[in-house]
Amino acid sequence: MAQDNATIVRNFVDEVITQGHIEAADRYVWEDVIEQVPMPGQGPGLDGLKDILRAMRAGFPDIVFSIQEQITEHDKVASRFEWTGTHNGEFLGIPATGHAVRVWGIVIDRLEDGRIKETRIIMDTLGLMAQLGVLPPPSAP
Repeated sequence: MAQDNATIVRNFVDEVITQGHIEAADRYVWEDVIEQVPMPGQGPGLDGLKDILRAMRAGFPDIVFSIQEQITEHDKVASRFEWTGTHNGEFLGIPATGHAVRVWGIVIDRLEDGRIKETRIIMDTLGLMAQLGVLPPPSAP
C-alpha cells in the first residue's frame, strides 16, 4: 500500500534532514523540484535543495527537525515545524557562534506520485539571526 503524502514528508524530514542522509532525498523529491522561497544562495532543483541541506547540517551538525502538526488537502501537505541545533559551523557566511537555536516555520509541499514536486518554506529567519547574535539588540526607548 502506498504511503500517504503526510507520511512521505515526515519520512523525508526524519531521514534526510535529522539523520543527515542527504542523498536519500532522491527518493522523496523530484529532480526538478521547485522551491518557491529559496534560501539565500540556493540553486534550483534537487541539487540546490541538497546543497542547502548540507549547509544547514554543516552549520548545525546536531540539527533536529520535528514536525509539530500537519494539514493535508489533495496533493498538498502543510507542516508546522520546529528545528533545533547548535551553531558549531559556518552558516550563510556567519562563523560558528556555539549558540543553541530553536526555529519555527511552516512548509507547504505539493507531491506528485509520492515525491515532493514543489515546496514553499516560511521560516523565522529573523528569530534565527537574533539567536545567533548577528542582529543588534533593540535600542532602549
